[in-house]
Amino acid sequence: MTGYAGRGVHGTTVELLGSRIVDGTMAPGEVLDLRELGARMDLSLTALREAIKVLAAKGLVDSRQRRGTFVRERAEWNVLDSDVIRWRHSAGDASAMLDELAEVRAIIEPSAAGLAALRRTDEDLADFERALADMASAAATGTAQQAAAADLAWHGLLLRAAHNEMLASMNVLVEPALMVRDSLVHNHTTDDPVPSHRAVVDAIRAGDPTAAVASTRALLDKSADDLSRVLNLLDSKESG
Repeated sequence: MTGYAGRGVHGTTVELLGSRIVDGTMAPGEVLDLRELGARMDLSLTALREAIKVLAAKGLVDSRQRRGTFVRERAEWNVLDSDVIRWRHSAGDASAMLDELAEVRAIIEPSAAGLAALRRTDEDLADFERALADMASAAATGTAQQAAAADLAWHGLLLRAAHNEMLASMNVLVEPALMVRDSLVHNHTTDDPVPSHRAVVDAIRAGDPTAAVASTRALLDKSADDLSRVLNLLDSKESG
């Protein structure tokens, strides 16, 4: 699910309530008195009701007769929603979220690479080469945002190159949290990402699924190490 793009009072209300739910200010099970919230936050009932609809779609709140509108249990949240991911990051939950992402990627991406080695087309290989060129350009002269975008594009291509529609659709499971991870890493490192990604592409080009799986696992291990260094660096800056 993509992030909510609302603007103005409506978007601000979604942002305010969503972030407070995710950081625990509004606890699971808490009943939301919209009139009291509106008076306290200087928000209209219309804005609040529209915001509640958006948050309900994200699994954060629900409304029932006799009970009213209430915050849902964390297990019922749509943790793949990009706004929920962003709010978790802002609430200081980035480390746990990124650990979960690493586990998901370790399950999905090596298998996708193995299938891609068996099924890739000439068009896939050309797309990989363009993605690597974009990655190299971003690493050399681009911004951190461009580097993150190039990395996201490459990983989306890896899933598509497996030529399994269900597997390709799993990009929605990976992309939002990977975006947070890439933004952190590419803002705090100058490491060249191309060689580790090139190794995967070379194995796919050679039609060697064993090498493709192994090189993808090595890439993910490097990704985890890079993130760990960045998080340690940020922790040391905060404590210092």
